[in-house]
Amino acid sequence: MPYYTFDLVVGEEFRNQGTIILEDISVASDRADQLANELSQVKPELRAHGCAVRVTDVENRELYRTPLDPVPQWRRLSERA
Repeated sequence: MPYYTFDLVVGEEFRNQGTIILEDISVASDRADQLANELSQVKPELRAHGCAVRVTDVENRELYRTPLDPVPQWRRLSERA
């Protein structure tokens, strides 16, 4: 099973949040979404600064990124209309 590293992205800075062995990128992206949700609740000031959580592999390639303040589903739906 592969290692995935999770970083808090603040501007151009990457703050390591830990590394974990997971089954695949699907599970890692779910964990990143959970971490982003938790960080946005614990540190709401990060939401206004465009922060995100990213997932990288052992070769430091970015595989996934999710914002701490995602666009709400209701807003996405209203923009399509």
